[in-house]
Amino acid sequence: MFTLRVNKPQPDYVTYKERYKVDLPLQMAECEANYARLMKLAADKTQNEFRFMVARGDQQWLHLLRVLERSPYTTTLELSRTSVGISSEWLAMPKLTLRMYHDAKLAEVLAWQGHKRLRPRYEYPNQAMYQSDEKYQLNRFLGEWLNVCIEHGFAPDARFPF
Repeated sequence: MFTLRVNKPQPDYVTYKERYKVDLPLQMAECEANYARLMKLAADKTQNEFRFMVARGDQQWLHLLRVLERSPYTTTLELSRTSVGISSEWLAMPKLTLRMYHDAKLAEVLAWQGHKRLRPRYEYPNQAMYQSDEKYQLNRFLGEWLNVCIEHGFAPDARFPF
C-alpha cells in the first residue's frame, strides 16, 4: 500500500551549493574603482578616442578606448585591444562596452563580444552557461585590465607612462 518516507541523513559526499547572493557593496566598490581608473586613462572629456600602448616583455598591444555615446550624466565607451607584431588568434581579448555614470562616479561593463544585458545573478546551470556571478567577474576583469593599462601603458608616439 503506502510507505512512509523517512528523512535519512545525507552521506558526506553529497553536497548542496547555496544560491549565489549578490554582494552589492563589493560590486559598487569595484565599479567606483573602475570609474577612477577610466578617469586616469580618459581624462580629456572632449576627445572621442584614446589610444595607448601596453608593452609586456617582447609583446606590445594597442589599446583603443572609443566614446560611443555621450550624455550629461553618462558616457558609453568601447575598450578593445589589438596586438602589434606577432598576433595570437587563440588569445584574442574581448571588446568590452562600458558605461560611466558621472553623477554616481561608477563604471560598469554593459556588454562584451555581443553578449548584452548582464544580470547581477544567474541561476546555474543556464542555457548560456554564464557563471552565477558573471557580472561581477566581468567588472573585476575590467579593473584588472585597466590596472595593467595604467601601470604599463604609454602614448603610441611617446614612451611616457600615465
